Amino acid sequence: MTLTDLFVSAAHAQTAGAPMGAAGSSIASFLPLVLIFGIMYMLIIRPQQKKMKDLKAMVEAVRRGDQVLTGGGIIGKVTKVGEDNVLEVEIAEGVKVKIAKHTITSVMSKTEPATS
Repeated sequence: MTLTDLFVSAAHAQTAGAPMGAAGSSIASFLPLVLIFGIMYMLIIRPQQKKMKDLKAMVEAVRRGDQVLTGGGIIGKVTKVGEDNVLEVEIAEGVKVKIAKHTITSVMSKTEPATS
């Protein structure tokens, strides 16, 4: 018997497929993927969704007199809230710019709501 015959007979001895009762083992091999996805959802996806929801609520609640920080790093005071998601922000005395609401990254100080 040569060395080549030894390797060939070992290759033929291996089975081509799993036996019929191996359905439980395929589920067991799939279980770690499900667990990894569950952990990723709990640690990454869910907190990010909550953060985005809070940011959206904060941006929707912006009103005149609030001091805001834009995505470009500009800090200013809201002087006018437009209907089409545009704010007018005073960044210096007498200097007003229009910005889109979605560019606001945080509201630095809120004003008290006016009582009527």
